[in-house]
Amino acid sequence: MNLHQPHAQLIIPDDTPLPQALTRTTHLAIAAHQDDIEILAIDGILACYRRPDKWFTGVVMTDGAGSPRTGLYAHLTDDAMRQVRAREQKNAALVGDYAAQFLLDYPSARVKDPAAQEPVEDLVAILRATQPEIVYTHNPADKHDTHIGVLHKTLTAIRTLPRELRPRKLYGCEVWRDLDWMLDEDKVAFDVSARENLQMALIGVFDSQVSGGKRYDLAVMGRRRAHATFYASHATDQAELVTFAMDLTPLIEDDDLELIDYVMDYIERFAQDVRNRLSSMMHSR
Repeated sequence: MNLHQPHAQLIIPDDTPLPQALTRTTHLAIAAHQDDIEILAIDGILACYRRPDKWFTGVVMTDGAGSPRTGLYAHLTDDAMRQVRAREQKNAALVGDYAAQFLLDYPSARVKDPAAQEPVEDLVAILRATQPEIVYTHNPADKHDTHIGVLHKTLTAIRTLPRELRPRKLYGCEVWRDLDWMLDEDKVAFDVSARENLQMALIGVFDSQVSGGKRYDLAVMGRRRAHATFYASHATDQAELVTFAMDLTPLIEDDDLELIDYVMDYIERFAQDVRNRLSSMMHSR
């Protein structure tokens, strides 16, 4: 696997030889930062956990050097923080029983650069080697610029592939901004009620963030529980934990479909729903 960055890594937690370790992949997550995978792609992790016929592979695109840090980690240089974040992601791959974990080690600026081709080329090589059925990445309404950069490079890489090598499904998932605002009929709801202990452990692995001032362990699990309760207003809870995703599959089925137009259609349907509800309650019939 010829990756562009000199310090890029490929970790195989169970030491299965290449290429078998990669070809067994059925679910693939492509994320910006260390711990994003465990937040956005928990559906795939749970679907594959200790299943002989399903395997999860993760791809982290950035190096983690710019991560916020306080307390025990406050004194660390960017390079030292980069090493800590890589070690945490490796530990998550072990805990989650991943088939493989890629650390592409790009600076965030390179991922956000629309003209940068090296990250796309790395993703094309990974997609060809793994040929996953399902890919999870960031959603196009996310408010983090690096996340949007990853989404764009993921979509570009998949569209580079011949159609027979493209995944069956592409999902844009929650990290910075959840997808509760989407109409119920538009959103994909993943029941992730199983193995709550594993989910908490996967987030807890990232101590540099959790103890360093970002309580992702509480916030992520709280959001999943809140989604389960607030998903349906006139029915009892059907799940204990839920995550939402935007189905981006049409974008890899029709290369002429514009990403901006696609996400704006969702937003406009939401706006119309709000307008209609307000109008119906404010005007006499």
